[in-house]
Amino acid sequence: MFTAFIIFALVFDFLNGFHDSSNIVATVISSRALNPRLALILAAISEFAGPFLFGVAVARTIGNELLVDNALNEYVLLAALIAAVIWNLATWYLGLPSSSSHALLGGLLGAALLHARSFSIVQVDGMIKVVLALFLSPLIGILAGFLVMRITLWFVRGATPRVSGFFRRTQIFTLIGLGLSHGTNDAQKTMGVIALGLFLTQRITSFYVPIWVIAISAGAIALGTAFGGWRLIRTLGGRIYRIRPIHGFTSQIAGAAVILGGALVGGPVSTTQVMSSAIVGVGAAERVNKVRWTILRDMVLAWTLTIPITAGLAALVFYLLNLLV
Repeated sequence: MFTAFIIFALVFDFLNGFHDSSNIVATVISSRALNPRLALILAAISEFAGPFLFGVAVARTIGNELLVDNALNEYVLLAALIAAVIWNLATWYLGLPSSSSHALLGGLLGAALLHARSFSIVQVDGMIKVVLALFLSPLIGILAGFLVMRITLWFVRGATPRVSGFFRRTQIFTLIGLGLSHGTNDAQKTMGVIALGLFLTQRITSFYVPIWVIAISAGAIALGTAFGGWRLIRTLGGRIYRIRPIHGFTSQIAGAAVILGGALVGGPVSTTQVMSSAIVGVGAAERVNKVRWTILRDMVLAWTLTIPITAGLAALVFYLLNLLV
């Protein structure tokens, strides 16, 4: 059973990278700063390096501060991962940029609450940190995108159209920064779950994240990113509004700042939400009616449904696992 747990953890991590590759490279590809394959490879390398450079604060939040350890077992974790994997595959197929972070949170809550049959399993302080990070970060993303775009427009006022070449070239560096921040934040969610599984099964005597867990988690999310979720890249790269180099440059700076900031304080933010919000903020800063708000409405609907649906799925999977084992 523990082998199945590790496999599903890495599958979730791979799908997280596959799913979120759209958030990382969509604006770079749409603004034609880089060709798609090179953009995905550069993002994947950056994501692998991120957790080694910026620590594992998010992993500690997910694995040690969210749920009470003695009320968990490996079946709870496995059920949560299976539910998150199912939801990620479904939303990828539909082309909806939903949140892998929300999917994992919903899965953990659904399976754990069914197992414990009590809300006392939830650590209030840790849950508040997670909820604040997940639900405030989109608003911060919109604000950051709006402000960065406004500041950038002020600096390039009166510039000739040749300034687009500058923004196109510098997106290589903003892509690296965004990849580092995404790998730092999102790969740590899988690290936290694996480390918690190791602790619950007494393979480690206290909660910490072994270096091999960091390596395989970073590797899985980087591999997923390298393959790329093309359905979602099309959604974020062109359906909200027509992306130009200045939009790619500013949205990546804003998104990377919010995602990395969350990672450094242990807040597991949703890269999907932050980047979608940053893109909207950037577009609104230029012209409010530039944004196709109906696309954002569909995204918000997917985000709203994710936690309750994955909680229900995880509870069902946990029930079936208990019948089988």
